[in-house]
Amino acid sequence: MSHRMEYPRPQLVRDAWLNLNGAWQFEFDDKNVGAAQRWFDPSENFSQTIQVPFAFQTPASGIHDTSFHDYVWYKRNFTLEPGWYKKRVVLHFGAVDYRVWVYVNGHYIGMHEGGHTPFSFDITHALTGQEEQVTVHVEDPSQDETIPRGKQFWLEKPDSIWYTRTTGIWQTVWLEAVNPVHIHQVKFQPDVDQGSIGIEVKSEGYGSEELDLDIRISFRGVPVIQDRVRLLQPITRRTVELFGLKIFRTNFHHAGWTWTPENPNLFDVEMKLYDHGVEVDCIQSYFGMRKVHTENGMVYLNNKPYYQKLVLDQGYWQEGLLTAPTDEHLKKDIELAKELGFNGCRKHQKVEDPRFLYWADRIGFLVWGECAASPSYNNDAVARLTKEWIEIIDRDFNHPSIVAWVPLNESWGIPMVKSNKQQQYHSLAMYSLIHSLDDTRLVISNDGWEMTRTDICAVHNYQHGRADETDKYEEFKRILSTKETMLASKPSARSVYADGYEHRGEPILLTEFGGISYKAGADDGWGYTSAQSSEDLVLEYERIMKAVYASKIIYGYCYTQLTDVEQEINGLLAYDRTPKCDTKLIKEINNQWHLRTI
Repeated sequence: MSHRMEYPRPQLVRDAWLNLNGAWQFEFDDKNVGAAQRWFDPSENFSQTIQVPFAFQTPASGIHDTSFHDYVWYKRNFTLEPGWYKKRVVLHFGAVDYRVWVYVNGHYIGMHEGGHTPFSFDITHALTGQEEQVTVHVEDPSQDETIPRGKQFWLEKPDSIWYTRTTGIWQTVWLEAVNPVHIHQVKFQPDVDQGSIGIEVKSEGYGSEELDLDIRISFRGVPVIQDRVRLLQPITRRTVELFGLKIFRTNFHHAGWTWTPENPNLFDVEMKLYDHGVEVDCIQSYFGMRKVHTENGMVYLNNKPYYQKLVLDQGYWQEGLLTAPTDEHLKKDIELAKELGFNGCRKHQKVEDPRFLYWADRIGFLVWGECAASPSYNNDAVARLTKEWIEIIDRDFNHPSIVAWVPLNESWGIPMVKSNKQQQYHSLAMYSLIHSLDDTRLVISNDGWEMTRTDICAVHNYQHGRADETDKYEEFKRILSTKETMLASKPSARSVYADGYEHRGEPILLTEFGGISYKAGADDGWGYTSAQSSEDLVLEYERIMKAVYASKIIYGYCYTQLTDVEQEINGLLAYDRTPKCDTKLIKEINNQWHLRTI
């Protein structure tokens, strides 16, 4: 089993880093006595070994215990090269679910709350210059329904659409050596209409009067831009024209340099920071020139109508639950989805590993970014969801593959939103908050039903029935036939819009449907409808898709779902990613959308 040794932050790459994945000491702390008993002291040892970054509930962790353990501890020793002690040393965590307290050599470093976003600490002051030690204390309240938990069930055994929990470290832990003055963050904001890229650079340790940033942009190995700017403040913004240059002048209007799933063109970036003429930092990054907007009831990609053929992707694996066993597994899921004829996914109830988004950028795959929902509503749930969304957008802003954000799903966490003004304000607040942080993407206020203000009317409907349920199928087709019937429909007995809100011309997409269950030799399992064989699965898929493609008012869809997950057997692929039918046949059906005119 891989220990996930690939570089974990593909949008800002440095040479000097150390991966801390692999074997760590581990201990359950069911009585929550570890802090009082100073388990963070370097002399304390733990009785178990766990393979980071896999949660203890997973086979890949080496522990594979799915019972409730809300308090756990990790410990690991490491050594640094002598040159690292001349720099600042930063400890990074990709994601730890849910609250975490970090110690280095027995010294308290800091804490973080939120199970799906990265955080880091400067640990330079706690280093000894000899063998170092990091200790991690985690609390994950298994039954708290006000924390964003997504599909993680608050009962002990998974059931229906709810899955086994993930506790503790589930993404890469790593160290980085930086100079006191260094590049902290880079944001790229493409402007396809102007053919320019906006660049925002945040520098850390700012204070020198002679800080210069050298920016080099290339396209397919050909230099495009070399620019040097004096950093006069901690945040520097720069706009660079791209298409006016000779390399693009002939093919700009043919979009030969924009990013699409069919042609995922990327610009490579190298930035070097100089202090009084001496290089103190060097990072590698990339961006894609991509624009998404809505117009005339359709979604446009780079100013052209674009029909989104998405698949619901839960991002679970048998060996690692939320953690992909290897980087290749993340890449393979995208390749398999494209082999099935999909051009993107809705990453459902999960903030996926940045490596997945990296491969989506490289391979060409649309992503709707979503977040784990809280089951219940109160002020704590509002605060926690809001905090995570600020951190999500901070992490993922640069990925051209992401074209939409989904802060709420099927009224989870806002069960009374249809008529409750307070919960409606929360929906509006999330919609506005995300737009205030990111004006380059679409936001769906409540995917499924009971929407407030939204950029896409995203409706769920599984009422197509089995092949022998012709009445259900005809009703499904009738609902999809006109805007009026679609907006008047009652998915899961819910209104499409919340009270006081209505359709304002936004594109209508069918963002959950299908869910055909099939598993050879299985007597149990769960799905929305069923097939009896591999051949029957294809016939059922074609039957449902014919109704979708017959609709003149739907301009995209998201089919449920890519893979089986635990007791859910409604994937086109099994849990181990084995195709349940001929993928070429599914792709042929998905490509039939070309027969309709948009």
